[in-house]
Amino acid sequence: MLERALYTKPKRSVRYHEGSCLSDLSFCEYDDIFIGCMENNEPVMQVMPCNGDHAMDEDGKFRWTLKDVMRASLGVVGESALGVTEKVVCTRGRLCVLKRFRMVGIKRARFERRVKRLAAIGQCCDYIVPMKGYLYSKRFKFVVCDYYPMGSLNDLLIGAREHGHTPLTWKKRLKIILHIAKAISFIHSQSSTKERSMIINVHGNLKTSNIMIDVDFNAHVSNFGFTQLAIEACDIGQQRRSPSPHYQPPTLHEPSSQKNDIYHFGIIVLDILGGAKALESIEWDFERKEEVKDQKCDFFEFPFEVKDRGKVFMVWNMALACTNRTREARPSIENILMHLSK
Repeated sequence: MLERALYTKPKRSVRYHEGSCLSDLSFCEYDDIFIGCMENNEPVMQVMPCNGDHAMDEDGKFRWTLKDVMRASLGVVGESALGVTEKVVCTRGRLCVLKRFRMVGIKRARFERRVKRLAAIGQCCDYIVPMKGYLYSKRFKFVVCDYYPMGSLNDLLIGAREHGHTPLTWKKRLKIILHIAKAISFIHSQSSTKERSMIINVHGNLKTSNIMIDVDFNAHVSNFGFTQLAIEACDIGQQRRSPSPHYQPPTLHEPSSQKNDIYHFGIIVLDILGGAKALESIEWDFERKEEVKDQKCDFFEFPFEVKDRGKVFMVWNMALACTNRTREARPSIENILMHLSK
């Protein structure tokens, strides 16, 4: 599994029809348009560190420019409704991830304030992917984050299901679930007061592709607050595929909120436990749930010992509670952590 994560070839950016609102360019394709690096007749556009100083590089100085980043790109490793994710090589071979937004609906000053605030919060939690730098120009808006060679949780789950790689053990799955819950708890514990039109106590975009996994199988939540930086592109949103062709999740006509985060956390946990089968179980009635408890049907996609049975079903029931259609009926993240820590 580790070998697959380290040596998977980067994905190519999907090409869209002419006139689409989505960019079809990767940074590695920009060799002939470096004029785009210039703004206001200035030949150098510097990537700014999130912490306000210039101590990001190993030599104590932050010297990245947009041109350096574009030349260092290794290609697209992911795409979403918000933008494109690229892997880049920094000085001395250090790898970073660049999150390039397709559309940003706020001005430079507000973008910079929001990035710095989100970065300051993320750097205080071990389970949130830290933001290192950012750039806002007429043509490009992006943030620079840490790189995780194991890829995302979605990569690991898909690798086991579609390519026959060794599946994650129950202990590793539980560890990942606990780390995600701790990240959400930290975010939800932030002040509920709006800061300059920002909501800083909600993630807003939880899904398996935004959960990064390190070599020790620790989970780190990425894209915290990115929905307050960029605008989701409708084309990509319509192309998103459900984890199961038979499962269509209920449409949640509600703005980003803590209860919405809890719902999507439940979806992530169900995916970790049983993939498509678990997601379909959201619509199952009580009798079908009893079949799972009595092990009369093949449900969980991993083996577990008898001593772990109680914990496995507790996590499963918790995930079902998180996906309750009634917002008020969903548990708080504090209650979830209390049960996971038992």
